[in-house]
Amino acid sequence: MTSIQRGRMPAGWDAEGLSDEYEWVPLRLPPDVTRLSASIRLSIEAEYRGWELTRVRAYTDGSRRVLLRRRKTAATTPGTPDQPTP
Repeated sequence: MTSIQRGRMPAGWDAEGLSDEYEWVPLRLPPDVTRLSASIRLSIEAEYRGWELTRVRAYTDGSRRVLLRRRKTAATTPGTPDQPTP
């Protein structure tokens, strides 16, 4: 099974409603990741790391682009190890 990959935000997601009070992480889910597996992985990120699902874009090849966010705190800085694993 392949891993979730971090990537750039799809066109239209860059400036559209992205607030500075949140951290944002765009992810790419490959076509071989089932809907159930993606749901479980994203639920784990939400439960244990505080990320919430903001947007999902599905593509015809079966891949998905996902945008996660969480509120910024003093403890969270860019590059901390509690970000979603690639």
